[in-house]
Amino acid sequence: MIDPDIEHEIRLVNPAIIRIAGIDEVGRGPWAGPVTACAVVLDPSSIPDGLNDSKALTARKRELLYPLILENADVGLAHVDVEVIDEINILQASLLAMRLALEKLASPADFALIDGNKTPAHMPCPSQTLVKGDARCLSIAAASIVAKVSRDRLMVALAQQHPGYGWETNAGYGTKQHISALNELGVTQHHRRSFKPIHKMLCEENFSTS
Repeated sequence: MIDPDIEHEIRLVNPAIIRIAGIDEVGRGPWAGPVTACAVVLDPSSIPDGLNDSKALTARKRELLYPLILENADVGLAHVDVEVIDEINILQASLLAMRLALEKLASPADFALIDGNKTPAHMPCPSQTLVKGDARCLSIAAASIVAKVSRDRLMVALAQQHPGYGWETNAGYGTKQHISALNELGVTQHHRRSFKPIHKMLCEENFSTS
């Protein structure tokens, strides 16, 4: 397995392109909570050791790298909540989160490297998609870590407000505990009503009370 490197960024650098942002999102699959995206412009002279796709790292390693990325890079972070997800669908919400994260950088990026194969609309700079970019490109890997840690922490906070669903460990995914809690406790305002399991449950509730 090859670790991500800085070669994609290096190949793009020229007098007009200096600040290159890596962008990634997390939280497309969960049944609850926002979708989160992050944009990171690394400082080539101060790149934290051990950056990798967040999925390839332990939770402890992600937590250790998180503050190092914030201290040594320009970072933009965006959450798109469930109301927007339900209104425009999860794919469009994910792309929106990516663009919003890019716009939240302290200084504008000259170019963006985007994880995946789809480009958000209305990008403020030129961009290029990179399939499995979080495993190939260091700035995207850094973005994947910050997005993952940020969303996980948010779900822990929501779990304290809505105990029983297991969001502190399942991050909103449809685990057995989550399904059991939905059956016992019902749907919260943080659930994605456009997602089939939640939509089906609400339809069944409406049918039974009609």
